[in-house]
Amino acid sequence: MPWSGGGRCARRRPRRRRRPGRRSARQRRRIARPAWPAYPHPTRPRSQYSAFAGIRRAPPRGTTALPAWPPGACTRADEGQLLNVSQIRTRTRELDEACLQATDLARAAADELAGPGQVGEHVGAQADGDRVVTHLFSCLDPAYLGWRWAVTVTRASRAKLVTVSESVLLPGPESLLAPDWLPWSERVRPGDIGVGDIMPAPSDDERLVPVTVLEGDDGLLDWEGGESWSADSELPVSLGPAEGSRAAEHAAAGRARVLSAIGRDATAIRWYTSDHGPGTPLAHAAPGPCVTCGFLVRLGGPLGRIFGVCANEYAPDDGRVVSLDHGCGAHSEAAAEGPSHGPHVPVIDEVGYDLVDAAGVSMTDTVFEELD
Repeated sequence: MPWSGGGRCARRRPRRRRRPGRRSARQRRRIARPAWPAYPHPTRPRSQYSAFAGIRRAPPRGTTALPAWPPGACTRADEGQLLNVSQIRTRTRELDEACLQATDLARAAADELAGPGQVGEHVGAQADGDRVVTHLFSCLDPAYLGWRWAVTVTRASRAKLVTVSESVLLPGPESLLAPDWLPWSERVRPGDIGVGDIMPAPSDDERLVPVTVLEGDDGLLDWEGGESWSADSELPVSLGPAEGSRAAEHAAAGRARVLSAIGRDATAIRWYTSDHGPGTPLAHAAPGPCVTCGFLVRLGGPLGRIFGVCANEYAPDDGRVVSLDHGCGAHSEAAAEGPSHGPHVPVIDEVGYDLVDAAGVSMTDTVFEELD
């Protein structure tokens, strides 16, 4: 025991335990409330834009987690799911009365901008904001049929003086407008280039490639026989690597760029789907395809496997590129149907009479009988 200095021993007083106070009925009801509600999910509506939309209380131990309902979901009395989403409120702008009555002020501003005799009748007015109104007047200029003069007037808050904000000429619903602007490279169409016109190809045109890229390209040369070639097979004996390189240079002599694979494919599709392809009525009525016609001149290179040039001066496609399955009536092997030359059969008339004057026969004494 600690020494108190006075010859006596000090004893500690034991602490008294505090008895729990009496709880009120309200506190007892709050404690008796279950920790987890028996209903499937909270019935209080919650907006999906709330900061607590994605937060849920963890279920107590020994219970099953609730299903992940969409944010903002609530439950009706009949246990039907209901989504509580805030509706977007749109404010209807009302025409300011003072700005609406300022028609003469707006007309004077339009006359000052357009000139005398160019502003027509008042078409209407629309509200652009609080105390901001735009007056519309018809335009009398014959060059701007259907256009309207728009004059915007406004006034300050708690003020009666109306002033002009801006004036401009705007197209109306029936006005004639120019088409959307396009650069000249996109406006040019086939057949637009005339005498003296120049349309240079861009340096990055995907339809063209430099000649140096074509060395080893099997698409530049049309191999004889049309043998299929793959990376694992060998080159034909008549066309080695050195010979192929020289042939490529000879085929592109005098040119810095030639058609690329993309350019060849685009050209083939354009030619094949044109009027010189197989899908025209002229080709359907032809006696035979162009591939069997003697007037067809085959093209060189990979395009020659599908196309050729017509050399018949009487054909409608003379001097034009045609597909091999195209055709026309001027086919070289077309034969006209001639008359059939069979044996002549004598014609015997067994019904009529032939009156012949003979000696000793009188035509007046002859009696003709009717044949049944």
